[in-house]
Amino acid sequence: MRVVTMGVHVLDVLVRPVDAIPEGQGATLVEDIRMTAAGTAAGTALSLAKLGATVQTTGAIGTDATGDMLVQLLRRAGIDTEFLVRRVDTGTSASVLPIRSDGGRPSLHLLGANVTYGLDDVPWEALAEASHLHLGGPELIGVEVAARILHFAKEHGVTTSVDLLAPGVFGSFEQLAPALPHIDHLLPNDDQVLGFSEEEDLVAGAKKLVGAGAGLVAVTRGADGALLVTADGTEAVPAFEIDVVDTTGCGDAFSAGFVYGIGLGRTPLEAAVLGNAVAALVAQGLGSDHGDFDLAAADAFAAAGARRA
Repeated sequence: MRVVTMGVHVLDVLVRPVDAIPEGQGATLVEDIRMTAAGTAAGTALSLAKLGATVQTTGAIGTDATGDMLVQLLRRAGIDTEFLVRRVDTGTSASVLPIRSDGGRPSLHLLGANVTYGLDDVPWEALAEASHLHLGGPELIGVEVAARILHFAKEHGVTTSVDLLAPGVFGSFEQLAPALPHIDHLLPNDDQVLGFSEEEDLVAGAKKLVGAGAGLVAVTRGADGALLVTADGTEAVPAFEIDVVDTTGCGDAFSAGFVYGIGLGRTPLEAAVLGNAVAALVAQGLGSDHGDFDLAAADAFAAAGARRA
């Protein structure tokens, strides 16, 4: 499977555990501080590469040291970074994530160069030769730009998936509607479904997105697993019982497992089970790149793992 991941690239700095910020000039000792590649394009690329996909990633980052570190981390994971665009006048997106003891993660985020990516930056030939395009954060580059990219992919026989970045409170239906007819698999979380559909009910919101053109909506719901919604109905996919360390990158990990499962010819239900398994493996450590697993290990975990009721 040859995948192009396009869109949001972030360098995460994760600190754990942080249950309170010391007052004034105070200090406290922590167990771990790590830097990882992350974002709805880069984070998904990490897990796709582990599962066995050939991954080329593209987006906009800076020429700063943060960008250098991000490129190094992606290359170390076996990801082709040839098509990353380096901006001289804009820094690389980054986040500082103080991870709570329960795995929760408030975020201090620098938007950076992600919003500068445009049609002139797209590696059109590489995209046409891919088997799948995963576009992360279309709302950052503008829905019209995203729709043109997705339409091009579909014209060239490339399957498509889209994940969102913005919290639902910042979403609106018009930010997504023109792209929906070109999306085979939409992979938002529950909050984003409500915000971008402008509905108050999760199923109604997902069905509105399907009715506007998306082939399937796979909604991630944290500890409640995933919900698959198509024109034919809905199906819940329970999450796995694990001891959560950090939820950073779990949505991206689900996207990777789901996309890879579909690429293998699995049913959406089977692909969602793989997505939940990959997310569970990532959540047991710190950062989007946690876990030394491949497809066989993820499938073995899914077969043996206890699922939440």
